[in-house]
Amino acid sequence: MKNRIFMYLFIFSVLLLIFNYVNSKKIFDDSNKTVATYKKQSIKYQDSILSLKDKIHDLSQFSFDYNDHSYDYFLNQGYNVEELMTTVKDALYSQNEYEGEQHPLVPYASTTQTKIIINSIRVLNHKWIIADFTDGQLWGEMLVVYTLNEKGELNFRVAESLLNPL
Repeated sequence: MKNRIFMYLFIFSVLLLIFNYVNSKKIFDDSNKTVATYKKQSIKYQDSILSLKDKIHDLSQFSFDYNDHSYDYFLNQGYNVEELMTTVKDALYSQNEYEGEQHPLVPYASTTQTKIIINSIRVLNHKWIIADFTDGQLWGEMLVVYTLNEKGELNFRVAESLLNPL
């Protein structure tokens, strides 16, 4: 009787070991597939990151933030460049608060009942800003020349502008 109990316990143990082996093998194979999938995705994402870095480099070519000559131009004149750029952007955006129907910088009249406003700007260097404007229906871009006089006051002048067709 004792021998049979040991034999049943042995068979039960072997079955339990086989079950654990098969289950562990399935889990291991599944985790290997998952890791392989993650490695493929990681390679794909690294390629995407590299292409986005290239795009960022191309787009930053015409940006004040990456233009050392323009940065040094204001730095050599004794300006705090970060504060100055904030002031320049704020001054240009403040041009959107105007009385009447004609924007002080945009050389086009609005075709709708709304005012023309400057949406976004990019400071290109120590002299030029590119800005886009819209009245809700028409939109366009303009190249703005900005200067600082001896008193530190900003002056804006539109060098070129473009109104896009509908």
